[in-house]
Amino acid sequence: MTLSEIEHEHGFTYPPLYRQLDRDGMLDVGEYGPDWYKLVFPTLQERPTLLLHADDFELLNIKSVAEEAASLLDEDDYRRISPRFQFIPFAQTGAGDHYCFFASGQHEGDMPIVLLWHDQDEAQYLAKNLQDFIFHMLLNSMADQDTYNDVGDGEFREQLEKTMLTHARYLTPEQAQVLQTLLSRDIIDYEVALPKGRKEAHRGLLTDMELASLRDKLIPYEKFDSCFAYSTAS
Repeated sequence: MTLSEIEHEHGFTYPPLYRQLDRDGMLDVGEYGPDWYKLVFPTLQERPTLLLHADDFELLNIKSVAEEAASLLDEDDYRRISPRFQFIPFAQTGAGDHYCFFASGQHEGDMPIVLLWHDQDEAQYLAKNLQDFIFHMLLNSMADQDTYNDVGDGEFREQLEKTMLTHARYLTPEQAQVLQTLLSRDIIDYEVALPKGRKEAHRGLLTDMELASLRDKLIPYEKFDSCFAYSTAS
């Protein structure tokens, strides 16, 4: 299955940036299986594929994209997607929620990126287009060192530097410069405020407040984080 065949089958057109990523091999993550992390993941680290190190993001290969896109259209699928909406998945979370192009939500040349929740009737807006989504995901990666899995400071910085080498060309010059400037910072510890007065410790190159400020300044999107129901049952 090719991107063109998926487009023909579902009657839509991929954003040019996604096609460029495909041509450049940035979507080539191999076949997932029990030994993927052990055998395939190490081969991708020197030249990271799309958002390889992003938290809770598993890029789908083209074969899986075709399979998942078809499942969303299945009348017997438990999600019961309304025919008013067209979602084309390109990645998923560990829990099985799908990062999708919201094809039927295209506006002024921008095709929004949404997260299609599998266990509730909601699709959540993440970015107005793929380029902004990549930038925002990279900001998130820089703000949140994976201390849970004992990723040390050196490994954290190395992952980000190698990621920028393969990702910078897909961003605007301003977005790439902002990320490069952040890479020159010292790693800091900070706290994130949670409901009921609780706080959560984090470590990274920028705080959650700085991240929100950069998002509002560089990739403003009035629909960010808002949700809508996608099921025919709604």
